[in-house]
Amino acid sequence: MKKLVQISAAAALAAMLGLTACSGGDTGGTATPSADPATQVTSGIDEAAAAALPESIRESGVIRAAAGIPYPPFIMLDGETQSGLDPDLAQALGEKLGVEFKISHQAFETVIPSLQAKKFDIIMSGMNDTIEREATLNFIEEIYAGFTIVVKQGNPEGITGLDDLCGHPVAVQKASAQLELLNELAATCKAEGKGELVIQQLPTAQDPQTALKAGRVVAYPVDAPVAAYTVATAGDGKDFEMVDDPEFPAGINPVYTGIGTLKENTELTEALRLALQALIEEGVYQDILDTHNLGKFATDEAIVNGASTEG
Repeated sequence: MKKLVQISAAAALAAMLGLTACSGGDTGGTATPSADPATQVTSGIDEAAAAALPESIRESGVIRAAAGIPYPPFIMLDGETQSGLDPDLAQALGEKLGVEFKISHQAFETVIPSLQAKKFDIIMSGMNDTIEREATLNFIEEIYAGFTIVVKQGNPEGITGLDDLCGHPVAVQKASAQLELLNELAATCKAEGKGELVIQQLPTAQDPQTALKAGRVVAYPVDAPVAAYTVATAGDGKDFEMVDDPEFPAGINPVYTGIGTLKENTELTEALRLALQALIEEGVYQDILDTHNLGKFATDEAIVNGASTEG
């Protein structure tokens, strides 16, 4: 695969993991570059996908994407340059559709209202697909991943799964999905006499990582894509490792994460599905995920609304 080209955007409001209360008024950004043989990462336009686009997008030549920036590994900023899974995928999808993607910052909690207000065409912000969200959105699924356990490099405590956390201190971000599961596990540990599971609830996503590095805890659970990015980058990849649990190859309690479109925008949904399917068949999709250490979270085919499909 050719080197993936990073796309540019006007300076976005720094919002750690895209979850701050920043105003969503700024939709400035720069589109992905036009297809160029020197930088192109696909074989070019997929005629069926391009033909499925709504007429308004074919005329404008641009798909406007809302994203909470930064949210590693989905999207990061280096100055005004975007990088990550979504910018790379946007470039490849744009080549298949014959349009440009313009990814702009929008505070995560306001991305759906902004889409409904027609400020954007899609949400490309590492959003988990849920049955509740599917009442408003269609999701073209990018990955299927749950959460995993991060430990120090070398796994000194020999953690192989959730049960091994009994009798140890662990860290977790407050209000995260993993907190409820850890609370349930703590009760099980106590009932089965496996030792007390001490849970440190910390305010930001960075804090559990800091606690683990300092030796205050032996592990912390976090969304698998975020864990993959942390393991690959912290201390130049020498600080941490992920626990590979054969029982949960995609992570624990996996869910689909995808690109959101308005429920009524069926043409755009189908165009994106066809474009993603073309990338899967071409091998570009897998290459992009592999580039960001997310290869094991790939889907075998382009799926729409995976949450409801799973029941």
